[in-house]
Amino acid sequence: MKILITGSTGHLGSATIEFLLKKNLATNIVALARNGEKANVLKEKGVEVRFGNYDDYQSMVKACQGIDKMLLISSNEMENRANQHINAINAARETDVKHIIYTSFIRQKDDPNSALWFIAKDHVETEDHLANCGIPYTLFKNGFYMDMITDFIGHNVLETQTIFLPAGEGKVNFALRNEIAEALANVLTSEGHENKSYNIGGETTASFFEIAGYLTEIAGKQINYISPTVEIYKQELAKHNLPEQSIKMVAGFAVAFSENAMDVTSKDFTQLLSRKPTNVKTYLTTIFQK
Repeated sequence: MKILITGSTGHLGSATIEFLLKKNLATNIVALARNGEKANVLKEKGVEVRFGNYDDYQSMVKACQGIDKMLLISSNEMENRANQHINAINAARETDVKHIIYTSFIRQKDDPNSALWFIAKDHVETEDHLANCGIPYTLFKNGFYMDMITDFIGHNVLETQTIFLPAGEGKVNFALRNEIAEALANVLTSEGHENKSYNIGGETTASFFEIAGYLTEIAGKQINYISPTVEIYKQELAKHNLPEQSIKMVAGFAVAFSENAMDVTSKDFTQLLSRKPTNVKTYLTTIFQK
């Protein structure tokens, strides 16, 4: 069985490969890469590397030759993502790939009026194409990366003693990226996942107000949570010379959090890991406890 891992030099792709290597499957892995230098470390581990990218359809057809399963990690390019994903799916269909696992994101519903629709739209289009392409598929609807909490609350939050984020009282399902990779490796190496959709996150969700409470307990000093209007928040971000696209992205997620857009509890992740995933309080303790 040959497994193609796209995004193989990125965080999630490389972590998934590491878990596959722990299962002694080096000869079964094919890594799709765009950058030869970054891919050298994979070659050194005995992984076959094929070069290509989602925009180049023929390179994807070539990369998919002889592949049984493909992990399609969603593109991080915002301009043309759905078309990129569709290219990869069509190339897989042309080369008779037997199963596609696609990384999407957890959400309560598909709402064009949501603050996150500018991100969700590409995932919805990709999921629709997958459902109609004729290839068995599995959707990994990933929770918000727990690893990115500090990007929203500030790496120096214990010094500022304040979380400043327009997330209201909204709750979020967070998931640790390395554990998502572990679950992906488990699905890639087992059967019974065809045409299924998994919500990848914890059995409980957490608000940023609760996160402030966890940090208060961890640090032994009061950490306050302030939820400003989104306009005031954008103004504050602009003062730090953040690019407009980054401000839009961060503010969009914060507003979506306030709308409970990612407040979806699930036992899917627990079942795929065969244990409960790391919770937010435990993660914050490992990051901030001195």
